[in-house]
Amino acid sequence: KAVKEGMLEKRSDGLLQLWKKKRCILTEEGLLLIPPKHPPPPPQQQQQPPLPAEPAAKIKELHFSNMKTVDCVERKGKYVYFTVVMAEGKEIDFRCAQEQGWNAAITLQMVQYKNRQAILAVRSTRQKQQHLAAPHGPR
Repeated sequence: KAVKEGMLEKRSDGLLQLWKKKRCILTEEGLLLIPPKHPPPPPQQQQQPPLPAEPAAKIKELHFSNMKTVDCVERKGKYVYFTVVMAEGKEIDFRCAQEQGWNAAITLQMVQYKNRQAILAVRSTRQKQQHLAAPHGPR
């Protein structure tokens, strides 16, 4: 389910570090980066045949489970520049028009995702403790 959709510019990893437009879809699980000419991902359906491997490789998913932080670097001119820091230390630079608020939206969804994971972990621990503490029947 898309929380936010639109265009973001991502700095390339290469020597020139060019800004490349990406169509982005923010979900409750992460951020999808789609090249602008690429068709949108189809809605999840069971009866659909698998897509060929090549086009799917072009779509990048930055999953919140692998994301550490979103750092707002600076506001300059009409752009806000921010960096997504992944768990393995990789940094991905983005920029967007200030009024689009992508950095805030990504941060909010990431925090909500991490909170949901923490709640699930606590519930799981409590269930294990209750199971261990429950009296067992006669032996």
